[in-house]
Amino acid sequence: MVNTVDKSEILFLFESKYTIPNGDPFTGEQRYDEETKRVLVSDVRIKRYVRDFFIEQNLLNGNTNYEVYVFNDKSQVAEGSTESGSSARMKSLWEKYLNDQLKDKQLSEADLKKGKKDFFDKLKKEKRIFETALSLLKNCIDVRLFGGISTEAEAAVNLTGPVQFALLNPSLNKSDLRIHQNTSVFSSSAEKSRGAIGTTTVVPYAINQIHGWINPYSAIQTDLSNDDIKELFSAMWKSINNINTRSKSNQSSVLLIQIVYNEPNDKLYGTDKLITIESSKEDEQIRSMDDYTFNFSRLKEIAESTKIKAIRYYTEIPEVKETISKLGSKFTEMSF
Repeated sequence: MVNTVDKSEILFLFESKYTIPNGDPFTGEQRYDEETKRVLVSDVRIKRYVRDFFIEQNLLNGNTNYEVYVFNDKSQVAEGSTESGSSARMKSLWEKYLNDQLKDKQLSEADLKKGKKDFFDKLKKEKRIFETALSLLKNCIDVRLFGGISTEAEAAVNLTGPVQFALLNPSLNKSDLRIHQNTSVFSSSAEKSRGAIGTTTVVPYAINQIHGWINPYSAIQTDLSNDDIKELFSAMWKSINNINTRSKSNQSSVLLIQIVYNEPNDKLYGTDKLITIESSKEDEQIRSMDDYTFNFSRLKEIAESTKIKAIRYYTEIPEVKETISKLGSKFTEMSF
């Protein structure tokens, strides 16, 4: 098969102000590197932002292009199922598939009443059960992007996602975390009538940089398209700008860059070091974008490499857009 998706790397910058960009699942405290004083954001957190955005679009608009496989919602699990996780989600996709077959007259009411087992036996006999399961997975945009698995009997599928992000992504600036105390009006227990006092550690300010990449070979396996990549970029940008939770609402997307290679085996090193910030203040004193400027000199240098086909960018900040637009002919503005 021919690669239709270019190999590329992603740099996504967003700022956080007195918030928790990525809390530890056990403690709820912000992920943080004590030695470098950098705020950390995990790959799982970014994928969760993206999936939640797709789920919201699906629910709001009924757009089946945003079907999501990794979906922690009981309404998406097959009726009567007591399973959880990918197994339950896969069964819900099968349920939808059977209903679609019924609507398309490929499966009669009598067949459905007779039992779904007969239908699955037919698929198995025709050696279509695996292919159907594979197709059902690929119908989900998050599987095409990030991969997915099915552990169903006769339909075990394991797809590695072509889009991946660094395990932990350090912020461009150093930050001193701040302790914030809050109270609750609800009683903390049956024995105590007064509200509880909680302590939260927040990030005063961070310019977070997410480093990712798109593998063209894995893209063939999941049927990833350039339209899917466009939807990914849109979801990354809009999810940060519109998230509505107490710990993450004060965040804003700043800059999205896609570094596109000429060949699928090309590679430049240190792409996560291409953008830096400069300020007259100490990093820990930075509180807004007014306190620093971006340095894109290294980004401009690598654009001159013969390995680079194009550098695409998106920003809604006029000053940043003006600066990048002057870096060279390989820099082109993307839209979504």
